[in-house]
Amino acid sequence: MRELSFSVPQEYDGIRLKSFLRSYCGISARLMIRLKREPMGIARNGLHAIVTETLNAGDTVCIRMPGDTKLHEPLSVPLAVVYEDSDLLIVDKPSGMPMYPTPGHDCDSLANAVAAYSLSKGERLSFRPVYRLDKDTTGLVVLAKNSYCAAQLAAKIEKEYVAVCEGILMGEGTIDEPIGLKEGHSIQREVTEKGERAVTHWRALRSGGGHTLVSFRLRTGRTHQIRVHMAHIGHPLAGDDFYGGGLRFLSRQALHCMNIHFIHPVTQRETDLSCTLPSDMRSLLAGCGMEEYTKTE
Repeated sequence: MRELSFSVPQEYDGIRLKSFLRSYCGISARLMIRLKREPMGIARNGLHAIVTETLNAGDTVCIRMPGDTKLHEPLSVPLAVVYEDSDLLIVDKPSGMPMYPTPGHDCDSLANAVAAYSLSKGERLSFRPVYRLDKDTTGLVVLAKNSYCAAQLAAKIEKEYVAVCEGILMGEGTIDEPIGLKEGHSIQREVTEKGERAVTHWRALRSGGGHTLVSFRLRTGRTHQIRVHMAHIGHPLAGDDFYGGGLRFLSRQALHCMNIHFIHPVTQRETDLSCTLPSDMRSLLAGCGMEEYTKTE
């Protein structure tokens, strides 16, 4: 059971515990309700506390996270762990693996794999991805081991994606076009005035063989955002036949979440993590004469 401690700074002297938990600690109202139901879920200087108490500077406030009860069906499949501590599990997701169980992938999703992994370590962890990747998109996925860290990291992780796009691009640019569901479809998206604002920053890294390796940073997080935006400007992702890309070199979209940056919600340390390109994207780049980007170190 994870416990987190917070020291009350001078500027919070005389404040009520509830306000301290909400404003300084960033505890959500929902989590606070769960903490109040947990034995010693909220403590002050080692004693059980109620949220109407008044704090003094220098007090130590401790919260004890409720144990997880919801668990997906475990399936023992290889899991590429990039980083792990008491609060976070960060993995390199392969292509073909959905985040959650879906028809045809009832028990081989990332959620199932994480359930098996946590049980093998004597833990029971609910599946809390801070963001999602499409089934065939590869790369880094951040999973929070408790609801506090999940809330603290929401929309605060900087991600760099790389993709192999069809055609030749040079320099860099920004695509600021709204994205919404394509009329008559339940999954496919398109640029449409009826959609929500979507902003994609791109930078060409290298071109060759009629393709360009592109780096992306997203200001918004719309479904299929990179795929839709690049198709809209005439440079669909290689392998992304859903949005007009060809299947000559790859049978899935050539998109990979390669680098992430965030402030750790507990230690407050700046954290930078990366993972190499998957083998199919490395092969595509090599075939296009971009061997310098195929290294696995």
